[in-house]
Amino acid sequence: MVDEETLRTGLIYLGMAMFVSLLLGLLLLGWVAWQVKKIHVPEGADFAETLRYTPFTVVLMIDLLDFALDFLGAPVAWVILDRLGLKALRGVATVEALLPFTQLIPTMTLAWIGVRLFNIDPTR
Repeated sequence: MVDEETLRTGLIYLGMAMFVSLLLGLLLLGWVAWQVKKIHVPEGADFAETLRYTPFTVVLMIDLLDFALDFLGAPVAWVILDRLGLKALRGVATVEALLPFTQLIPTMTLAWIGVRLFNIDPTR
């Protein structure tokens, strides 16, 4: 059994981590909006192909905002990815944000690394 003081301390640390994550995510949003204007994702690109064109800062920002905003990260991720022209990433980011207990897992970052590590290229 966890005593009240330990629970309170844990919740304070979690809240601080979420707040820092929100600040970093919002700072990255400005950087990402400028950076994504310089890339071109082909029309009709699927998830893996879009990730190959997407800078790392985009997926990091989505994961940070997902952690900070919990289930509210779903509509935020949807709108941000839609505005950035990364429509193929919207569905996965939204589903991951809505799944309980997945906020601590940087899903988009792991997918981005996986696409590059395993050299997933749908055009081959």
